[in-house]
Amino acid sequence: MNRISNYYTMAWFYLILAGLSEIVWAYGLKMTHGFTVLDWSIITVLFMVVSFFLFGKAMRTIPIGTAYAVFTGIGAAGTAIIGIFFLDESTSTLKLISLLILIGGIIGLKMSDKPNKTEEDKSC
Repeated sequence: MNRISNYYTMAWFYLILAGLSEIVWAYGLKMTHGFTVLDWSIITVLFMVVSFFLFGKAMRTIPIGTAYAVFTGIGAAGTAIIGIFFLDESTSTLKLISLLILIGGIIGLKMSDKPNKTEEDKSC
């Protein structure tokens, strides 16, 4: 059971890193100005690759529905927060409450998930 637990913990670590990477590439996409700024274009594409690589690794253990909801939730909430703090996007009480609900949903998905056996674990 310890081996399953380790895979499960690492899968969630990968998933969180994938979501954080999504925030970076979403912000980077804005900063590329239609891929006309080379530095930001390189950073954006690099983080896209890293994000989907880590997301793929996480889905080896975490069910697809949970993984995708958490991945996009982290990206959406994080990108909205970055927009508010760094891009002078508007805020409202409804927007902040909605972000809190989204973050609460992500936490709820994590708490309700249980480890699945990976193909590697099934062979043991």
